[in-house]
Amino acid sequence: MSLSPSVRPPLADEVTAKLREMVHSGEWALNQRIPSEPELMARLGVSRGTLRESVKALAHGGMLEVRRGDGTYVRATSEMSGAARRMYQDHTEQHILEVRLGLDTQAARLAARHATDDDVTALRALLATRDQAWKNGDFEAWAEADWGFHVRVAQASANPLLHELYASFGTVFHQDLLAQHRRPGFNGLPREGHEALLEAIGQRDEDAAVATVNRNLNSCAEWLAE
Repeated sequence: MSLSPSVRPPLADEVTAKLREMVHSGEWALNQRIPSEPELMARLGVSRGTLRESVKALAHGGMLEVRRGDGTYVRATSEMSGAARRMYQDHTEQHILEVRLGLDTQAARLAARHATDDDVTALRALLATRDQAWKNGDFEAWAEADWGFHVRVAQASANPLLHELYASFGTVFHQDLLAQHRRPGFNGLPREGHEALLEAIGQRDEDAAVATVNRNLNSCAEWLAE
């Protein structure tokens, strides 16, 4: 019996995979302009048509954004993140908060069950950074550390799919945080859902972890409704 010859994937698919990995690995940072077409053609050894086909595929997936006359920029770190970014552009803060409620409560429950000592240490450091940034009036750093805390809770859940899904909303939720801090009366250092959540995770108390997330996000919902 003869073996059928292996089928090589189309070149554009290979180039798309390489570009995707460059973004996913962090070689090209979020909002950074990627190298020019001639540079990428030389680096990858492909024609202009093949490169453009691959860039178009990632732009359609939301990872890249082609700006005519300016270049191509990284808009999301994964196609899932890109899809989430597009999907949530036309939704309200209330809709975003309701989605977070489902994701955060499950992440909190699983993190209380599975978190390691390293997870707890990393979460404590992120809260310290968040607190100092808020006190310094560095709201970009505050939002980054706050969001980083929640992503690390999702990572501590030991469910890689939950972590990836949660992280995919990063751009949307980060921008939402920055928008919220400008509203009068906003408290940037709530204990619920943060320090109280960390305590519950450290004590392996799943119910307490879920309860503090619920209190925090319900409080946010009431505040947004005012």
